[in-house]
Amino acid sequence: MTPIFERIRKSFNQQSFMQTLGAELVAVKDGTVTIELPFSEFLCQQQGFLHAGVVATLADNVCGYAALTQTPDHADVVTAEFKINFVRPAIGERLVAVGKVETVGKRLCVCRGEVSAISQGNSKVVAIVQATVAVV
Repeated sequence: MTPIFERIRKSFNQQSFMQTLGAELVAVKDGTVTIELPFSEFLCQQQGFLHAGVVATLADNVCGYAALTQTPDHADVVTAEFKINFVRPAIGERLVAVGKVETVGKRLCVCRGEVSAISQGNSKVVAIVQATVAVV
């Protein structure tokens, strides 16, 4: 594993909420992070879709961790704001969230991300996010 993957994994493993959801960090590259989440009926809303809060959590996390790949080793990040568009119900066997850095500055990093539902080998985008992440 690369040092950047280890750095992100260490932080990811400290997030008890991601552990509670069952999310898994699957890929880390400089400026890009991928997190997957298996479908669970315990994470659904009343119509059987994965809850928007779960989708938003994944979107927030992939953007934050993508930003963290662009910061000095001693720095950390927190979300300053994000805008999410839910474009279809989150139905599938698992969700795959990918976050990418668009621009990085000394104090702020702008990222974008997508959350897709995977069902029978097919992928459909369920949410699109843009986030501003603060370097702390």
